[in-house]
Amino acid sequence: MPTKTLQIPTADGQADAFAAFPDHSEQHPGVLLYADGFGIRPVLREMARELAGHGYYVLVPNPFYRHGPAPVIELPEHIGEEARSAVFAQLMPLIEAHTVDRVLRDADAYLRFLTAQPEVSAGPVAVTGYCIGGLLATRTAAAHPGQVSALAAFHGPVGVDGPDGLPKLTAEVHFGHAESDLTPEALGELDKALDAAGVGYTSEIYPGTVHGFTMSDTDAFNPAALQLHWDRLLPLLGRTLTKS
Repeated sequence: MPTKTLQIPTADGQADAFAAFPDHSEQHPGVLLYADGFGIRPVLREMARELAGHGYYVLVPNPFYRHGPAPVIELPEHIGEEARSAVFAQLMPLIEAHTVDRVLRDADAYLRFLTAQPEVSAGPVAVTGYCIGGLLATRTAAAHPGQVSALAAFHGPVGVDGPDGLPKLTAEVHFGHAESDLTPEALGELDKALDAAGVGYTSEIYPGTVHGFTMSDTDAFNPAALQLHWDRLLPLLGRTLTKS
C-alpha cells in the first residue's frame, strides 16, 4: 500500500499529513480522515491503510500542526488509564486553542489539497473522524455542502455546536456513538435535530462501548465495535463516492 508524508499549505503555515492509497495507477475517490485527539500515530496509519485498501485515497492531516509536527506530544505505545491524565493535560490546551475559525480555515486547505492530488479522482469526497476528529469532520462537511457527499463520525462530540449547523449538511451521515458518551435520551434529541434539518443519516449507540472504542492502542478498544464501524463506514462510502 503506497503511503506518503506530505506538507499541506494552509493560511497559517504548513500542516504535516499522512496519505495512503491503492497500489495501482488509477485515480480514486478522496477521503479526508481526522484523527482523534492523540493524533497521527501507528494505529491511525494502519486504519488509513486499511481504508485505502478498499479503493480510496485517504489523507490524514495533523490538526495541531501550529504546535509542531506529529506526534505533537510524546505518546506511550499503549495509552492506558495510568498515562491518560498526563497525556490529556498536555493535549487539552491544543484542543482548546483549535477554534472554529481555525478548523474551517484548515478544512478549506485540506480539501483543496486533497482534490488536487494526482491520485484523486474528480467528484465529491468524504470526511470521517474519531473523537474530536468527528467534530472536525462534521464542521468540515457543514462548511462544504456541495463537495462532501459522506460524513462519518465515531465517538465524537458531534452535537456540541447545537442544531444550527445541521441544516447545512447535504452529505449522507453516519454517527457511531459510544455508550459512555451519549444517553438514549440525548441520542433522541440529536436525531430529532437531524430530522428537522432534513439530513439523511443513521445515528446509533454502539453497544458495550466507551469513548475511544475504535483505537486499538487504548484501554477503550472494543474489537467488535471497530468491526461495526467498518460495517457502517464502507457501505456509506460505497453509496456516495464513485470509483473508477
